[in-house]
Amino acid sequence: MPIQFLRSFGTLAAATCALVAAGPAAAALPALSAQQIVDKNVAARGGLAAWRNVTTLVWTGKMTAGGSTYTTVVSGRVQTKERPETELPFRLELKRPDKSRLELDFSGAKAVQLFDGTAGWKLRPYLGRSDPEPFSAEELKEVQDEPGIDGYLIDYAAKNAKVQVSGTEKIEGRDCYRLVVTSKGGRARSVWVDGQSFLEAKIEGNPRRLDGRPHPVAIFPREFRSEHGLLIPHVLETAVHGVNRREKTTIETVQVNPALDDARFTKASLAPAAPTH
Repeated sequence: MPIQFLRSFGTLAAATCALVAAGPAAAALPALSAQQIVDKNVAARGGLAAWRNVTTLVWTGKMTAGGSTYTTVVSGRVQTKERPETELPFRLELKRPDKSRLELDFSGAKAVQLFDGTAGWKLRPYLGRSDPEPFSAEELKEVQDEPGIDGYLIDYAAKNAKVQVSGTEKIEGRDCYRLVVTSKGGRARSVWVDGQSFLEAKIEGNPRRLDGRPHPVAIFPREFRSEHGLLIPHVLETAVHGVNRREKTTIETVQVNPALDDARFTKASLAPAAPTH
């Protein structure tokens, strides 16, 4: 489940981030081990064998971005106004073991970020930059820590990650188990699993810097639907701690195992097309 890829590359459209409410109430759930919770999650999502058979995955849809509230002074009076949101079409491609490509359409211009498994590149025409730029050290570290097609829980041991139970909490009125997933690189991240459906209810994201300060981040997967036997969320609702407006990513189509050439994930793929005569 490539939720985290969309969050990590939200700098293209500020299209991800959500918050954790302070002091959540404990939930009344039977005591289960981390492995039991993960096994139930994997079964609910379609089963380990089915996910291991996925070699490529493509999502297309729309992201909302740009919406915000601001204050202004009109005739000596302070007024609060809203900037409208913009819907940006996107295409996300993933290929095992760790290749990824995200395209966003900005008023006829295509912004791209891709990772070839070792290096990452971005094309940002909306900033007036027509040449590919390498990922920053921070961006590269983030993408290297992403779990890829499966998400954080499915086949976590094969990724040299560890999972521990960190209690129970109510998330949006649902009783959930809180798991802490530690990647092979040492990054710990919380994942909340619904105690009834055993689907992910919330996923902690990387902090987002606003006004010079990091703000807690989380992602809320919603509207899980079956796609080729795999249960995949079709809405990702996100928000930033301290920001009232939440943003939404809507997945409109899902392709499982389409043909994706490795060249799609290289810097050369960002070069302008040669003119035709």
